[in-house]
Amino acid sequence: MVAEGTWRPARVLVDTAAIGRNVAKLRALCAPAAICAVVKANGYSHGAVFAAEAALAAGAAGLAVALVDEGVELRDAGITAPILILAEPHPSAMEACFHHHLTPTVASAAGVDAAIAAASARGGKNPVHLKIDTGMHRVGAAPEEAVGLAARVHACPTLTLEGCYTHFAVADGVDDAATAFTEHQLATFDAVLFEMEGLGVVPTLRHAANTAGAIRFPASRYDMVRCGIGIYGYAPAPDVDATLAAAGLSPLEPALSLTATVSAVHHLPAGARPSYGRRRALPQPATVATVPLGYADGVPRSFFDHDLHVLIGGVRRPLAGAVTMDQIVVDCGADPVAVGDDVVLIGRQGDAVITANDWAERLSTIHYEVLCRLSARVPREAQ
Repeated sequence: MVAEGTWRPARVLVDTAAIGRNVAKLRALCAPAAICAVVKANGYSHGAVFAAEAALAAGAAGLAVALVDEGVELRDAGITAPILILAEPHPSAMEACFHHHLTPTVASAAGVDAAIAAASARGGKNPVHLKIDTGMHRVGAAPEEAVGLAARVHACPTLTLEGCYTHFAVADGVDDAATAFTEHQLATFDAVLFEMEGLGVVPTLRHAANTAGAIRFPASRYDMVRCGIGIYGYAPAPDVDATLAAAGLSPLEPALSLTATVSAVHHLPAGARPSYGRRRALPQPATVATVPLGYADGVPRSFFDHDLHVLIGGVRRPLAGAVTMDQIVVDCGADPVAVGDDVVLIGRQGDAVITANDWAERLSTIHYEVLCRLSARVPREAQ
């Protein structure tokens, strides 16, 4: 287990009310489809339990995670809602899935064999979801194999084929090719469902849409949508807010702030070169503030090279030197700064805002990665 820096003045602050409002907007848009809140990767770094409880309180019908261990964490926290494991567990984990009332994905003959064995030993009726690969080519049964697997699950007296689903590769793409491919995936999925229905196999829950699909492709909503990045307040595609506005809904609201307080202050002359590598000479005498967050916490070392800023006193301020494992140094110019002053790396301070999108744009990555790389050693606090 990663030790949290509880005594260090640095926090990930989680606006659980914002998560609730985001879930409510997605519910309103996608109704009557149910919302499955994706809380894998520690709730995209928001804290899995915080995110799960906020989403469920706002009307989410269930949760989804990537790992059996993530599902067990939620059960240990007292969460009783349905929890889907979004990848086929290792056969050795199948019994644990059913023991903790988690719903595993099956996507192969070996996975179905493991589910049958674990369910037969346990007894009762144990739900599974069958995942079909319609073009993502990552996890899922080939369409020509899926019907046979569904039939095997359906025939097992201790299993229930509760759900059948697929996953989009480019639902966030805005060009014609991306739209056409998503529509091709939907058509493939529908064809498999039709063939299954011909054999009398009709799952209760059909689902395909991630956040982008749920917002941009109404036909993909089926019985349930799996929303991840959207519940945390980030749009997966540039036209999402326009789609929400057309439905009379306000934009999604980012729910996470990464904050700290100044831990040390140095008054340095022009030409001083703070931090490892002595990368930058201060152009003028400056107050340099040390902030107790570094690359071990998810502030990438390239933060300095890409001229990203932090907020101190409501002002955007550049780094004075390279990011280190546990700390950064900030050039505050001639402004007075004191130990204990608030620092915002992601979030709002006064009228100034820095978002995960700002990081992603400069770092040539996506907001998912910016959020998910925030280390577990930074404590999470619900606001």
